[in-house]
Amino acid sequence: MGSLSLAWVGDGSGVLLVLTTFHVPLFMLRLGQSNLYRSEDYGKTFEDVTHLINHTFIQTEFGIAISPDHSGKVILTGDVSDLGGFKLFRSHDFGLNFEPTDLPFEPLIQMLFNPADCDVLLTLSITLDLWLSEDFGATWRKIHDSVCLVRWGPNNNIFFTTNYNGSCNDKGMLELRRSSDYGRSFKTIATKVYSFVLGGRFVFASIMTGSGTERMIHVSVDGGELWNSAQLPTVNHEQFYSILSANQELVFMHVDDPGDSGVGTVYVSDDRGTVFSKSLERHLYTTTGSDTDFTVVSSLRGVYMTSVLTEDGGVETVITFDQGARWQPLRSPENCDSETSANRAHRCRLHIHSTYSTSLKLNVPMLPLSQANAVGLIIAHGSLGEGESVLMPDVYISDDGGYSWFFALKGPHHYAILDSGGLIVAVEHTNSPVNHIKYSVDEGQCWRSYNFTSEPFHFSGLDSEPGSRSMNLSLWGYRNDYSRWVVITIDLQKVLSRDCAEEDFVQWLSHSDASGPSGPSDGCVLGFRETFLRLRKGAVCYKGKDFQTETEIAPALAPQTIITVTLVTIVREQLRVCGAGGTKGTTAGVLFERDHRAASDQRLSEDPGDRCVGGFQPDRKETDLRRKCISDAQQPNAMPVSSSANTALIVLVVIAILLSQRRHWSLARQKVHLWEEGSLCTDTR
Repeated sequence: MGSLSLAWVGDGSGVLLVLTTFHVPLFMLRLGQSNLYRSEDYGKTFEDVTHLINHTFIQTEFGIAISPDHSGKVILTGDVSDLGGFKLFRSHDFGLNFEPTDLPFEPLIQMLFNPADCDVLLTLSITLDLWLSEDFGATWRKIHDSVCLVRWGPNNNIFFTTNYNGSCNDKGMLELRRSSDYGRSFKTIATKVYSFVLGGRFVFASIMTGSGTERMIHVSVDGGELWNSAQLPTVNHEQFYSILSANQELVFMHVDDPGDSGVGTVYVSDDRGTVFSKSLERHLYTTTGSDTDFTVVSSLRGVYMTSVLTEDGGVETVITFDQGARWQPLRSPENCDSETSANRAHRCRLHIHSTYSTSLKLNVPMLPLSQANAVGLIIAHGSLGEGESVLMPDVYISDDGGYSWFFALKGPHHYAILDSGGLIVAVEHTNSPVNHIKYSVDEGQCWRSYNFTSEPFHFSGLDSEPGSRSMNLSLWGYRNDYSRWVVITIDLQKVLSRDCAEEDFVQWLSHSDASGPSGPSDGCVLGFRETFLRLRKGAVCYKGKDFQTETEIAPALAPQTIITVTLVTIVREQLRVCGAGGTKGTTAGVLFERDHRAASDQRLSEDPGDRCVGGFQPDRKETDLRRKCISDAQQPNAMPVSSSANTALIVLVVIAILLSQRRHWSLARQKVHLWEEGSLCTDTR
């Protein structure tokens, strides 16, 4: 069996490392050979540098570890088990030299670089011991045992789950611990943990409740010092949570539906990651693995795509342009024959293929592709209608962030974005030898071919320098004899013969409806409008590696159409322990730190993440809610709550407030999604 790993070292350095590995399992042994090649000219020429790693067999699953700070640090993990262990080969100079280091353990996972200091490494051994190095792998020390999962957090923090009985299969009984001093001390920040995830500035932990197999999400924005229970449904042992996307402002969370339905509900959070609004139902997510089509469109703010399961059992692509406030099906492609008959009503319905299609082994060689510096551009495999078109998808392109689509290439292809979107390249996905690539200089409207070899070439994959700014494309595959890997690098600089000038760019208002009248709210999404300078169609020129997207941001008045209905908004406070589960400072339901007031907004509230100014402003009234809070699960006695001068945090929650004779808030379970064990009380003073 053979494999090839290709890695770019640094940013703009031109250094490319290629690792080829051949191994043959033989009884309880694995015989293998690795070769390392290095290029300094973006892959145009390569030098065999296998001697730098002493011809050691490199584990394929560990590959080439590159430091994320672009400093030129490289790590290869060598298997010398026949001599009694494992070695690290470390380079500080972009792979020009390697220094071998014996490991005092057998690694289980690839080395994890600390994003804040790439001299500091973490890894797990096969015995679940946690090891740390502070000198780029030269020396190691064991800092903890029985570790199930470890992640680097911000500010040099290490987060990991552990179980002192040594079993990581006993989920729901794990401890979540944190170290802020590289393993010299530890703090347990949650117990009864099923799993945890870091996303943006959030720490999410799935915590077992007091009701046996049920668990719920808790979230912290301060590294686990204080926790809030998220306003999400609980799940049982047959269900799961999954964070689809997270940044500094919001989180998309999938909550699996009961039963083996393969669907769930997507919720989107506020900026605290605690209050969630229902965003999308019947979201397709078939397993607890990664079989979901949820896609972040990097080329335009607020745009996401995914798939839903329709009532008739079909799969449909839907898209949102406002961070999940509203979802809609894709528009039919511009060049689709819209003349349909009654029995072919879905003839022009476009479905975008992603991870779910690849899990079904469909002929989809690449997932949807977008880049932040190629504004509005999305390339994806798609099928029209139903039936046979799914078996042989074509390539479709959107140049306006998903609002419109057009047919680009027949059949499945591998593709890449170069020169910040000024050039698109594609190679046909076929079992036959290929000798040409296709390229477009007008965002996929027209295509040309370039023959790159005169000999048969069995294509396996392509890659370009990260960031989509390069003009070099590397292809790898085999010749007819299949005896060795071949890498061919194509310099496409000559395709774009001149540098771009100011007159080559035009202003483009994103999220604008070109078919409708222009007005003050045209292009307004989440409170502001963005105008970009984009390359005009037909301008064949080179943007260059230093090209920066120019953006003009202007606030927009809030039209009443972006206002959504809610019954009441509530804020309550929790300063100590309230709620079930194993987190310190946990709140029950929708209780929050430092909030004292409830606000009622006349049935109106803005969409999550909205930054609109002016426009319609509903009347508000606030009520002081200083009271006591009791949780049967962790706090049997009532605790006084001191007042706070902090500004109230507004929580958008769809509920009805009923005050009972026993001074309890009665919360509508179906509307608020508060499946938390224990009581939730308030002093009515």
